Amino acid sequence: MPPIWILAAVLALGALGYALGRARAIASAAGDIRVLHSLPSYYGANAFLAATVPALLVMVAWLMIQPGVISGRVAAMLEAAPEAEALMLSDLRRLAQGLDRAVAAGDLSAAAARELDAETTDIRALLAAGGAALGTDVTPETLAGAQRYRTLTRSAGLAMGAVVISLSGLGLALALRLTHRDFRARNAVERAVLALLILASSIAVLTTVGIVLSMVAETLDFFNLYPWRNFFFGREWVPRFEGGSALGLLPLLWGTLYITFIALLVAVPVGLFAAIYMAEYAGPRFRSIAKPAIEVLAGIPTIVYGLFALVTLGPMLRDYFAAPLGLGTSAASVMTAGLVMGIMLIPFVSSLSDDIITAVPQALRDGSYGLGATQSETVRQVVLPAALPGIVGAILLAASRAIGETMIVVMGAGAAARLSLNPFEAMTTVTVKIVGQLTGDTDFSSPEALVAFALGLTLFTITLGLNILALYIVRRFREQYE
Repeated sequence: MPPIWILAAVLALGALGYALGRARAIASAAGDIRVLHSLPSYYGANAFLAATVPALLVMVAWLMIQPGVISGRVAAMLEAAPEAEALMLSDLRRLAQGLDRAVAAGDLSAAAARELDAETTDIRALLAAGGAALGTDVTPETLAGAQRYRTLTRSAGLAMGAVVISLSGLGLALALRLTHRDFRARNAVERAVLALLILASSIAVLTTVGIVLSMVAETLDFFNLYPWRNFFFGREWVPRFEGGSALGLLPLLWGTLYITFIALLVAVPVGLFAAIYMAEYAGPRFRSIAKPAIEVLAGIPTIVYGLFALVTLGPMLRDYFAAPLGLGTSAASVMTAGLVMGIMLIPFVSSLSDDIITAVPQALRDGSYGLGATQSETVRQVVLPAALPGIVGAILLAASRAIGETMIVVMGAGAAARLSLNPFEAMTTVTVKIVGQLTGDTDFSSPEALVAFALGLTLFTITLGLNILALYIVRRFREQYE
């Protein structure tokens, strides 16, 4: 049973529960809602929540667990090496989906899909219309695994539908049984909503914990295969999947910090000066036009910035600066990526700084003017010192954003891992190499693939440290105004 059908059935039972719960509460009060403990809508909401929330939570948990269980049972029947098992399972899933599409399109009956023979049937021709591209040939073992995967998936779907709908009906019946005029429906609904809010707030925390734990586990596997001293202090980045790799972090970290530094040199002065002008000098009409225009930069996809660096800014820097000065002949360089990334960060610095400067109380400005200070003196000596902690926090958040950027670096700075002070040479960053090491047909048991998780954990630690520093500065030095 498709999950969308199950969801529709649960929501229908919930809507029915709302109507029945409300009507039952009013009937228990003989039509006089004044004798009810809660408003009639609370009784309906209680029945709706009882019929939907537990059932949907079970459905979500089922959908998260089901693929792993089915893959494990199918993998048990495969006679494949561990390194080839993941590819075979991927093909099995695609083949099973292709069979499902063929059945849905009428090209194949459900019975025929269960009885296909890989030796007598051209499976690829049959699935070509369905777009199922396979990485290996369709062997009898592969086809049998796909048919087994389809059978288990359909059975699990039917079982999930029966369990979820039954649980929804049970919750509805229990809620209706408890519904009477003295039932504290409002308290029950508020407790349920509070629990949902706590669950929603916990998802972000649990997701972060899960991401960290997954990276830590893979990073430990990497350090079991590659010395951690060579990783953290190595000066060469030369991955070779056949062995003998040099996986030093320092060239990647240097490129990341170098590009981020140039980006901040562009974004901080321009963004901060723009924020000061719009908050202190610009009139309402100009501000209403300039502020949205600056914030448009934040909505431009990073791939567009990358194309701008590749086609326009990179060749211009090479032709007018790098080549005449003898500093390089490549359009891809640290300067190209840093300048484009700085343009991208301008709205982050400008918008946050503008909000922070605007939040400084007008009484401070009036007091400064009363002492005879000019507007520029007031901005320099009163407004900026009061807003400085927030501005520093905004700059550090922009730095975190720059450290995690990928597309601009790929298209603007190249992929060369080197230690150099020349800003017109091609370099690369940690994020680019994470993508590179996990792209293509890689062996995920090799240190050359596992190094991506060590790089990711390193990058996560750096950005987390910057965010904590920004939070500390804001809390430690912010001014409290009444």
